[in-house]
Amino acid sequence: MNERLFRDAMGRFATGITVVSMYDDAKPIGMTVNAFMSVSLKPMLLAVSIGDHASMYHKLEIGKPFGVSMLRDSQKDLSLYFADQIDLPDHAFEFIDQSGVPVIKDALANVSCEVVDQFEAGDHIIFIGKVIDIHVNDGEPIIYYASKYRYLKEE
Repeated sequence: MNERLFRDAMGRFATGITVVSMYDDAKPIGMTVNAFMSVSLKPMLLAVSIGDHASMYHKLEIGKPFGVSMLRDSQKDLSLYFADQIDLPDHAFEFIDQSGVPVIKDALANVSCEVVDQFEAGDHIIFIGKVIDIHVNDGEPIIYYASKYRYLKEE
């Protein structure tokens, strides 16, 4: 086994795409994350996994608020932008404040959280967030599968 084989195998699991965001010195920052999942309904908890190479790795900590924006099918460029793969003009997207955290306007869903726990897991930290606010919009998701963006199609 090697790292490439592991990446290929994990790429066979289709995921939605999220942008995790927070305020850093009153400025909204974000990063694309597909290692995201719900953890519990009672209490409402979710988990995001952030690699040690990511800018947010040392910024999130217990007690800090953060947001998760689930991207819609028209927001592929935002995924690429927050993954540092393309540049976008400042007016190409808008953060809005939701319960004290920045989230992406017009995303499929926005969840505001507070970090309540964290665990080191290899070269990542898994942050557990307690949900403090939720907003849901209609639309279709963008999906990531086998290292490519995909879209749902009705049959």
